[in-house]
Amino acid sequence: MKSAKMIQALKQVQGLLVLKYKYQGNFPNIENYHSQIKYSLPFSGKWFVASGGVTKKTSHSWEIPTQRYAYDFIILDKIGNSFRGEETEVESFYCYGKDILAPADGIIVEVYAGNPNSNITKDRTVSCTACDIRGNYILICHSNNEYSLLAHLKPNSIIVSVGQSVKTGEKIAECGNSGNTTEPHLHFQIQLGRSFYSSPGLPIKFENIIVEDTPNYINFDDSHLNKQDTSFYPPYIEVGQTVGNINCNPK
Repeated sequence: MKSAKMIQALKQVQGLLVLKYKYQGNFPNIENYHSQIKYSLPFSGKWFVASGGVTKKTSHSWEIPTQRYAYDFIILDKIGNSFRGEETEVESFYCYGKDILAPADGIIVEVYAGNPNSNITKDRTVSCTACDIRGNYILICHSNNEYSLLAHLKPNSIIVSVGQSVKTGEKIAECGNSGNTTEPHLHFQIQLGRSFYSSPGLPIKFENIIVEDTPNYINFDDSHLNKQDTSFYPPYIEVGQTVGNINCNPK
């Protein structure tokens, strides 16, 4: 397990060096990259953007180009809590076990399963028991160079296989807590290439979605370090917003 994580860490460092050399700092952004694909949110109902945006201030991980435009999604209740009951149990979290959907038409190119859920601590210390920081994940090819990654999926919940075609809104798995997590959530990103280690992240254009302010957001995150003054929606969403699809039924 430790050796697998070490190899993954080395791949990440190597990938970062490759990206810096190839792009010389000129990574895709909302000014120079305009995808022809419009994406739906990969879930039903209204979820909260716990992390992510299209600026340095709101970014999931600005200094990690592969995850620069990634998002972390959870579900909050009206008072700003992400769980009810015992907070060290995955089943207490509102998003745990919820359906995860294909964000656009595509073909499944990678599936990684078999990782357990990671432990949840009251102080939210990362406790990764998987051999891959993504935990259980699915990678979907949507065009010649655009891929979506959906990570931290629930053990034994993935219902698609490599080579399978999927349609927008089709169920592919369930939300879990596998991999490098502090609590159940969905990690979602679009990347320019198949490699998790050397493919730059892409800003994601969403369509047919609802974007709302989040009541009592401060109770979940009072840092305000990433809260942007001006929304970039449409078509981009950002941390602090509550979002949902207008119509998430499969085609």
